[in-house]
Amino acid sequence: MQYLKIAIHLAVLYGIFRVGQFIQDVFDLFIPGSVIGMVLLFVLLMTNSLNVRWIEEGTQFMIRHLNLFFIPATVGIMDYFHVFAGKGILLIFIVLSSTVLVMSGAGFVSEWLMPERGMEHE
Repeated sequence: MQYLKIAIHLAVLYGIFRVGQFIQDVFDLFIPGSVIGMVLLFVLLMTNSLNVRWIEEGTQFMIRHLNLFFIPATVGIMDYFHVFAGKGILLIFIVLSSTVLVMSGAGFVSEWLMPERGMEHE
């Protein structure tokens, strides 16, 4: 029964994704359909048109297994090994610096968006 519930939650998420793809195709937008679907999901959740309980267990399942979704992309890089050959040090620098930028940017935005939680600044 638990697996059926997760499957239904994932089906709802997939349906929202497909609606985003449809909107992108119909209006020939340059924004990817997956991004449109995420914006649509955000709007539905913010307006309480979609109850978070209707997708909660499915999203938790996806987050628990998120690392598996990176395997195809990582394996796909092997097709472009010739592009990366001889540029190892540069790639390491780019990966490390972009990781620091993304992590610090996400931290600053989180601090800015989250209200104070009873902490007193001295």
